[in-house]
Amino acid sequence: MWETLIIRRTLRVPAIDGPPGDGAAVARQLDATLLGVGFTASRELMEHVSGLEPGVAMDLAVRVIAAVRELVGDHVRHNSYFIGFPDDVPDTVEFWVSCLRDALARAYGVKVAKRELRARLRTLPVNLLALPWYGRYRHTYAELLAAHDELIASAQDRITVLHLGGALEQEITSLYLRLAGSVTPLGEADLAILGELAVECLDGEQPESVPVRENRAVVNVARLAAGRPLAGLDTVTDVLRVACAASAGDVSLQAPTRFRSFRRRERRALLAALDRVVADNRGKLADVTPHARRWQRLGERLHPHEHGYFPHAREVFAVARGDRKARSLAGRVELAFASGDVRRAVKLLSAAPGLLLRQLDRVLRKASPDDFGEVLTALSGALDGVSGRVLCSVREHLVNRAEPDAVRVFVNRNRRAWTTDDRRPPLDGAVVARTAGVLDAELARRLPEPARLVVDPVVLALALPLSGKASEGGFAIMPRGSVTPVRGELLRFFTYWRQATRRTDYDLSALLLGDQFEYEGHVSWTNYHDGGAYYSGDITDAANGATEFIDVPLADMRARYVVPQVNIYSGEGFDEVAESMFGFMTRDRVRRGRPFEPRTVRMRSDMRGSGRVALPVVFARGEDGSWSAKWLHLYVRGASWGNRTEVNQVSTAMLVRAVMRREYLTVRYLVELLRRKAGSYTAYQPGMSLDQPVTFVGVERPDGLPDGSEAITLDRLNELVPE
Repeated sequence: MWETLIIRRTLRVPAIDGPPGDGAAVARQLDATLLGVGFTASRELMEHVSGLEPGVAMDLAVRVIAAVRELVGDHVRHNSYFIGFPDDVPDTVEFWVSCLRDALARAYGVKVAKRELRARLRTLPVNLLALPWYGRYRHTYAELLAAHDELIASAQDRITVLHLGGALEQEITSLYLRLAGSVTPLGEADLAILGELAVECLDGEQPESVPVRENRAVVNVARLAAGRPLAGLDTVTDVLRVACAASAGDVSLQAPTRFRSFRRRERRALLAALDRVVADNRGKLADVTPHARRWQRLGERLHPHEHGYFPHAREVFAVARGDRKARSLAGRVELAFASGDVRRAVKLLSAAPGLLLRQLDRVLRKASPDDFGEVLTALSGALDGVSGRVLCSVREHLVNRAEPDAVRVFVNRNRRAWTTDDRRPPLDGAVVARTAGVLDAELARRLPEPARLVVDPVVLALALPLSGKASEGGFAIMPRGSVTPVRGELLRFFTYWRQATRRTDYDLSALLLGDQFEYEGHVSWTNYHDGGAYYSGDITDAANGATEFIDVPLADMRARYVVPQVNIYSGEGFDEVAESMFGFMTRDRVRRGRPFEPRTVRMRSDMRGSGRVALPVVFARGEDGSWSAKWLHLYVRGASWGNRTEVNQVSTAMLVRAVMRREYLTVRYLVELLRRKAGSYTAYQPGMSLDQPVTFVGVERPDGLPDGSEAITLDRLNELVPE
C-alpha cells in the first residue's frame, strides 16, 4: 500500500533492497510498457531495476505499472455507448425515434411504421429513459477495441518521468514530514493519508512544527490513541479539533460531529490539555462560545465533573453551558464598528493579528483618510504574528478589490460554490497599492535566498496552492485559478463512475458560452452535438462502471468558453459512489485510437465533493485563437434529482464569469520576489544542461538534475509559500 501511495503521490519509485542480478531485460520491458501509458523511467530507475534479480525486478515492474495506470485512470475499462464514437454519432431526434421503434417492436413483435408510431405516442405516456435500448451498453469492451484502429504515435504525447526514490522507509518518513509540516491546509485525501502516516511514523522522526491546526489535530489523534502526550495545542479549539478527529468527524469544525465514547486515559489526556491552555491564558475561554453546542456534547463524553484536578478545564464547559460569561474579542470589535470608532476597532484587532488580517477589507472600507496611517501602522505591527499563507490570501484579495464587480463568489471547504450580488464598494486604488506594498515587503523578507534559481516558465501561470482544499486528488492537478495551455486539434474530456449500492446516473455535459458568457449552446444526453462538439451517449446504470465522453474540435468551436459539467441525474452523490473521476485528453484528429488512450491524458481528477453538479475546469479561447484551461474544482448544490445543463446554465455562467475575471496570486508573484533576492533566475528549457546544484521550480522534475539540487514540483508548490 505504501509503495503505491508513494508512486502516485510523488512520482518516485521507492528503491528496494533485493538480491542483485541481471534485470536489464525487465527494465527495458518496464520502460516500453510505461511509454504506452505516457510515462518513462529515469536513468537512475532503469539502472536500479537492471541491477535486480529478474524475478524481483519483474515484481517491482508490475507494481509500478499498476500504480501509474491507476494514476491516469487506465485501471478501468472505458467503454462508449456509441461503439464508433467519435464517428457514427446519430442525430438526437433520430436516435430517440430508433429507440421508440425498437421498444414497440419488442412489445408487438412487428416493425412499427412512422404513422403508427406517431399515433401511439399521442395516446400512450412514454418514459424515454426506460426504453430497452437506452442507457445500457449494447456491445462489450472487446467489441469496442475491435472497432477502433491503433492510436498513431505522436511526439506530442504526454511523457511523465518516474524517478528513483530512497528506501521505502525513507520515502514514508519524507512524505509524513512534508504533509505534517505543510504551511497550507491539506485536502481531504491528504489529510486522511497524514492520519495513517502519523500512526506509521509515531516512533520515528517528527517535524519541527505543525503549522496548520487541522494537520496538528490529525497528528495528535495518533498520539492520543498511543497514550502519548498531546503536543502543540495552544487554544481550546485545538483540543476540540483533536476530539472531532478522534471521533472520525470534521476536523475543520464546519460539519457536526457525533463524538464517540473515549477511554478513561483519553479523557484525562484531553482534559489535561484543556487545563494547560486555560491556565496559561484565561482569555482563551472566549474561544469557547462560537462552538458552545459542540463543547456541551463533548462534555457529555469527557465527564469533566469526575476530574476535580483539572479545574481550568471545567471552566471551559461552564462557559459552554452559559454558567459563566466570557466576552470574545470579536464581540468587542463589533461594538467598536457599530459605534463608528474605527481606530478603537483597529486597536482591539491588533491584539489578534489573524483577525486583523481577516477584517482588513472592512477596516479599509470604514477608515477615513486620516485613519489610514494608523491602519498601516497596526498592520505592519501585526504581520509578524500571521502565517505566510494568510498574507498571500489577503494579497490576492486586495488585487481584486480596486474594481467594482457585480458578482461575489463564495467557496466553502468542501468546494461547494455559490454567487451573490457584491454590494461592497471598491477600495481606492492608492489604498490598495500602499497596503499591498506592506504585504509584499513582509513576504519578500520571509523568503529564502536560493543559490541558483531555475524556473520552468509553464509553472508561472499556476495559482499558488494556498489550500489543499482548493483542488482534487488525481494526476497533473493544478490549483484552482491556474491557467495552462491546451494544445492539439481535438479536446476530449471524460467522466467515469461506478455505483456502490444503488443505480446511479451521471451525465457529462458541456455548456458553450460566448464572449460575454451568454448561452450559445450545449452538448449532453438531450443534444448529442452542437458547435462541432459530439457526445458519446448516455449511460444510466454503472454497476460495473460507466464512461461518457465529449469531443471538442478546437479549431471549429465557435464558442469562447467550453464548460464541462458532470450532473448527477439520479442516485449516489460524488462522495457516495465507489469511484468517480473526470479528466481530459488532447490529440490530433487523424490519430484514431480508442476513445480512452492513457498517453493522451493531460489530467485526471477524483470527484468527491458534496454538490450534485461538478465543474472541474473551463476551457477558454484567447484572442489569438489559442486555447487554455482554467481550473475550477467547484461543486454546485444542484437538485436532488434530474440535474441538467439546460436547468443550471444561468447559475453556471455567472460562476464561470466570476472565476474567469478573478485575478489569482500565481507562482510568478513569489518567483519575482525570489528573483529580487537572488538577482536573477534562469528559465528552464527541455534538454538544458546544468552543471551545478540548483533550486528548480516546475511542474515536473526533469531527468538529470545535478546531485544536491532541490526540486519544487507540482506536488510541492505549497512549499514556496513562506511560513
